[in-house]
Amino acid sequence: MSDPTCIRVLSVDDHPLLRDGIATIIRRETDMLLVSQAATGAEAIEQYRLHRPDVTLMDLRLPDISGIDAMIAIRTEFLDARIIILTTAEGDVDIQRALEAGARGYLLKSMPPRQMVETIRQVYAGKKRVPPEVAAQLAEHMSDEGLSEREVDVLRHVAEGNRNRDIAERLFISEETVKMHLKHISEKLGAADRTQAVAIAVRRGIIHL
Repeated sequence: MSDPTCIRVLSVDDHPLLRDGIATIIRRETDMLLVSQAATGAEAIEQYRLHRPDVTLMDLRLPDISGIDAMIAIRTEFLDARIIILTTAEGDVDIQRALEAGARGYLLKSMPPRQMVETIRQVYAGKKRVPPEVAAQLAEHMSDEGLSEREVDVLRHVAEGNRNRDIAERLFISEETVKMHLKHISEKLGAADRTQAVAIAVRRGIIHL
């Protein structure tokens, strides 16, 4: 029988080493209990249904669906789900997407364990937690004009190493239109060329390689 005063935690991460590390940290805390672990988005949804944890730590990158999609699926069924995104990435677009989808906290895997357990406690208490460095990243691009869906499509094809002619054929548009999209992409991202545009987009979480 588990202690009713304990914060019941579900940990979702596809790296066994990281899951073990998180489990060790949580087990050291007298007010926390690790109720389950999951390695994929589908497992996360299943384990959430089974255990109804108080707080879920959700990795952003999972092998089947993204952590954000898993979170949306869970929150569609359980609106009061308290989910903290745990990730190596700090791209402002990822952060924005996670918070809009209902994440209660955002943690970088590079942060000290103490910060993780404090964030779990605060989120359990009903607060939202976004670390200062993550908030700063978000604020930096707050007024930027976002890329359109078509521009993101074009950029993905560029990232895959396709030439303008190939991109035009695949998206059923003219080469001139591809060039125009690339010009707008570079202007919006402040990039000097297509290679830099891809690098900026990956760093900010606009596209994922």
